[in-house]
Amino acid sequence: MKVAFFSTQPYDREYFLRYNTRHDLRFFDAQLNKSTVSLAYGCDAVCAFVNDVLDNAVIQLLSKSGIELIALRCAGYNNVDLIATSLYSVKVVRVPAYSPHAVAEHAVALILTLNRKTHKAYNRVREGNFSLDKLIGFDLYGKTVGVIGTGKIGEVFCHIMKGFGCRVLAFDLIANRELEAKGVEYLPLVELLPQCDIISLHCPLTDQTRHLINTDTINLMKPGVMLINTSRGALINTQATIQALKIGRIGYLGIDVYEQEDKLFFYNRSEEIIPDDNIMRLMSFPNVLVTSHQGFFTDEALTQIAQTTLQNIADFEDDKPLINKVG
Repeated sequence: MKVAFFSTQPYDREYFLRYNTRHDLRFFDAQLNKSTVSLAYGCDAVCAFVNDVLDNAVIQLLSKSGIELIALRCAGYNNVDLIATSLYSVKVVRVPAYSPHAVAEHAVALILTLNRKTHKAYNRVREGNFSLDKLIGFDLYGKTVGVIGTGKIGEVFCHIMKGFGCRVLAFDLIANRELEAKGVEYLPLVELLPQCDIISLHCPLTDQTRHLINTDTINLMKPGVMLINTSRGALINTQATIQALKIGRIGYLGIDVYEQEDKLFFYNRSEEIIPDDNIMRLMSFPNVLVTSHQGFFTDEALTQIAQTTLQNIADFEDDKPLINKVG
């Protein structure tokens, strides 16, 4: 099959070419949207990433060009209009699990960096400043950690935090009995939020979870709480979070995702004027750490993403059951 890859980076080409044995892969740097969809014409399928636009207009144009498959090289699919894919008979497949350890471990890295301020210590020492002033942190041992969403990534994260000796509370629609057996306590969200020293988000973005973190839920949190998001940017209301940071309601913020990241992440913007006032304000806080959607970025995860995506495409071509079909 001829497959048009959008929003590609050098590592996408490296891993997909390494594991491809049968498909004609065509890589484009451009984000998939209504203006760039014509790049896919002549192909049989498109491969999209988290910030590609797959709305009704784009899907209609893809369908008219003869494309019957959208292969997502990610787990989330909130950027896909599934009503439109059903209407135009376009199949959607994804990578439901690549390396939950990669994302969970990155969430822990954000926690440790924010807490022990290793990023600031590194810069100080590089400049010959060996002072410890203002670098004080806290023991993770004995702290209460709230985990919102206990799917594969959230489950791994719970295990790691239990290993630190933390009390782990969780919120999800369905309790994980294995986690409960290991001491994770499931609570309603309104009971979980006030108890936590650290809150980490690991749930998908849906209509129900959009802006889950907002003024009301922030006001339920313990003053000075550490908030971590490695899931989807729009789980957090950015303006409400900025206000909470300004008054110290949120004491630390670590985000690997951002509401408007599609205009920023994965590209070098160092020589540009960034017009997004919210991200610039966030980066001005000394207690905020932003990484650009690199939670998935391990060799193991990139290997699994490439292999699963290519297998999804092969299964479609061979008319086999699509075990990773969305919708």
